[in-house]
Amino acid sequence: MYAIGEFVASIGDVPVIEDGAEIRLRSRDNFAVSPLLRKALAGKAADLIVAPRDVAELRHVVRQAVRLRIPLVPRGGGTANYGQSVPLAGGILLDLRGLDGIIWQRDGAVRCGSGMRMDLLDAALRPRGWEVRIHPSTRKASTVAGFIAGGSGGMGSCGFGMLRDRGNITALQMLSIEAEPRSLELRGRDVELVHHAYGTNGIITEVELPLAPAWDWREVILGFPDYLSATRFGLRLAKEAGILKKLISIHEAPAPSMMRALGGLVPAGMTAVFTMLAPPTRDAADDLVAEHGGTLISDHAEGAGPYGAPIYEFAYGHGLRQIQKSHPQTTVLQGMFPAEGLAESLARVHRRVGHAGPMRTELFLSDGEVVP
Repeated sequence: MYAIGEFVASIGDVPVIEDGAEIRLRSRDNFAVSPLLRKALAGKAADLIVAPRDVAELRHVVRQAVRLRIPLVPRGGGTANYGQSVPLAGGILLDLRGLDGIIWQRDGAVRCGSGMRMDLLDAALRPRGWEVRIHPSTRKASTVAGFIAGGSGGMGSCGFGMLRDRGNITALQMLSIEAEPRSLELRGRDVELVHHAYGTNGIITEVELPLAPAWDWREVILGFPDYLSATRFGLRLAKEAGILKKLISIHEAPAPSMMRALGGLVPAGMTAVFTMLAPPTRDAADDLVAEHGGTLISDHAEGAGPYGAPIYEFAYGHGLRQIQKSHPQTTVLQGMFPAEGLAESLARVHRRVGHAGPMRTELFLSDGEVVP
């Protein structure tokens, strides 16, 4: 359908992958969490994978793809849950992980290539006492631009809000997709033109982000007798601006026991709250736990828990992936609640649909309000 041979000949030594099995494998993201998407996206794949090593090669690739009218699908780590990076009409899967590396770092800010993997970015920042404000549960695979183009929030959102909130993305450099691609610098509110657009209106090439002080985070698992008492605690913790936290993730029984990697750590019948807390304000957090009748189940340094992965890999979309390892037919119905009357809304929904399965709730800030 497309002039793939002519395209490959026109881009010189830019790396390409033409193996059909590899292309089919990498044309998927994590849409398997949804039975509807499994059906809708079955058989969808690119014709070719192209992996430019720098912006100059990317510009040449875009120029030739536009000339030959071949679709481009920009892609980072391919960790999306909803099919955003699946090629629907064949064409070229554009692997942007070669555009990595830190361009500059100063106190409180960093600029890096769009293909920089998020865990490697944090590892490079930490020796100077800084870390990325917000990262996804897929930090080990996600690229910075992939998260910004397809994500909305994650670890750190209970303190800093969503990516779309003012100040969480300083600037983006993007390349337009046209006969002669243009490099554009977007700053301030203009970054919203590209954030959460899935690469459909341009290709992100550089990202500039504000940073947060790096803490020696503790992964703390708490137990509560039921879902509603756990949510009352979680909502209070989310509103305590003075307590340093990076995650508030609530899992009603039997969801924790459905996560095989937890190994029965959470007692049967208990609702678990997965948190990440910083030592300087830990006493205040412990007081809050006691006030709400919570029980300490586990307390470990980040990534050092007995469950074999960072605790954030049991939260957000990653939590379902953990459940599906032993319950592959299980999926989720996802909703977002308004800030007004929050506790009452959660209780009402729990009464009406709680019989269908356990509730899992992530708490974060959005426009300054606590939202689950």
